[in-house]
Amino acid sequence: MTETSSSSAMERPRKLQGYQLYREVLGSPKYIVAPMVDQSELAWRRLSRRYGAQASHFLGRKSSFWLTGITAHIYPDDQCEGMQMWSDPRHHAYRTAAFDIASGEEGDPSTDRPLIIQFCANDPDKLLESAKALEGHCDAIDINLGCPQDIAKKGKYGAFLMDDWDLIYRLINILHKNLSIPVTAKFRVFPTVEKTVEYAKMLESAGAQILTCHGRLREQRGQNAGLADWSKIRAVKEAVSVPVFANGNILFQSDIQRCLDETDCDGVMSAEGQLYNVALFNGLDASDKTSSLSSTLTPHTPITSTTHPSHADLALEYLEVVHSIRTRTAVSAIKGHLFKIMRPALSRETDLRERLGRAKIRTKEWEGGGKWDMDEKSPLWEYIDVCREMKRRMDRDAEEAMEVGKDVEELVVIEETTGLRVLPHWIAQPYFRVAKKLPQQQQQQLAKVPVDEGKALNGAQGTASADVTRPTSVPAKRPIVESNGTEAVMSQEEVGKRVRLAA
Repeated sequence: MTETSSSSAMERPRKLQGYQLYREVLGSPKYIVAPMVDQSELAWRRLSRRYGAQASHFLGRKSSFWLTGITAHIYPDDQCEGMQMWSDPRHHAYRTAAFDIASGEEGDPSTDRPLIIQFCANDPDKLLESAKALEGHCDAIDINLGCPQDIAKKGKYGAFLMDDWDLIYRLINILHKNLSIPVTAKFRVFPTVEKTVEYAKMLESAGAQILTCHGRLREQRGQNAGLADWSKIRAVKEAVSVPVFANGNILFQSDIQRCLDETDCDGVMSAEGQLYNVALFNGLDASDKTSSLSSTLTPHTPITSTTHPSHADLALEYLEVVHSIRTRTAVSAIKGHLFKIMRPALSRETDLRERLGRAKIRTKEWEGGGKWDMDEKSPLWEYIDVCREMKRRMDRDAEEAMEVGKDVEELVVIEETTGLRVLPHWIAQPYFRVAKKLPQQQQQQLAKVPVDEGKALNGAQGTASADVTRPTSVPAKRPIVESNGTEAVMSQEEVGKRVRLAA
């Protein structure tokens, strides 16, 4: 009996770990699209693959891969009313909408790989049951330990598991021991480097084969998000032996190499930055860290159609992908992507913004997979019509600017409060909003130290206070805004560096 067991173990396919997974399965990716609620669907993954490669092919290079989150509430506590769980067979419609196995397209080895599927969870056994159902359709299973939203707090998952290390260990370890594919984890940092490193080591010891470190605290969200702390990410990278991806502060291409240099991570993950500009990673050579990107860091990455295409063209291309696949794309995903892609102009073209908000898919039973055309027969016609009109107006505005002899670079303005570059309104670009100052009580809470100690801003790259009393040795700070619209504080010197290198 012992010999039989040993023989079975020897015949079992080898499960790659750490850098074997990173290199042999994922292709040593440097540019990774993050899992995003209702925004990581198949259509967006396919479009992302086109723009994550150096050429505009249907499939991206294997050096770029996509992490998809099924939903942020796929797997919360049973007591959370209205929540739906993948493991519950009664939720067939939900399962199909989240990841449509029957279509044959999601997780297809020839068109949708490399791929990592992310779960939110707080029950190891049910997580394993859910992961087992999908292990044959992806390259790894990721556990979401970073979601800071209220729904995650209610369901006790995401970043709200950070205080329960025993549960986190069991969630990772049960997948590590029982799946045929590896498990990875995405997490947020703690207030101190020491606890962050200890946490990362625990995740590694539990069986996580790749770690993605988001350099913000759990409390850094919404108007309090501020900047991610790359120094903590670097400390994690130096402390563990598995690959580490850095997440946070990626707005422009020039941020990517700077992040790799400052964190020494194996790859950079982007969420919002890539949502507003799907071409964020376009044209980069993932195999060469010292690529031409490094030479464009001063003063900024040039504006080209490769890195900053027309957003109306991107919107129409996204609709083409939605129309061409059999897998159904949720209306909420379509609207969400189009509002983000065309955001630079929607505040000007208010009639198109209203039309986009009212747009519907005409055929209720439409399943996708039809021949792409732009006539009124398409079920997506109302969306197509809005995007086509947007393209007409944007082409007109661009032509008028060129007629007066203006180069695109000459049309860039520096936002006064943030010091970040605002590109012409017809070009895809990151989104950042000027944040309101926080009440002093909230500033102190985020800083995690009493104001009278004068420590709130010492080395706090990610704090979000602008009025904290500080000692005379600390230079005056000015606010800067991240892509999700939240305020952080930086010295004049830091702002100058940000304008030169990150914009």
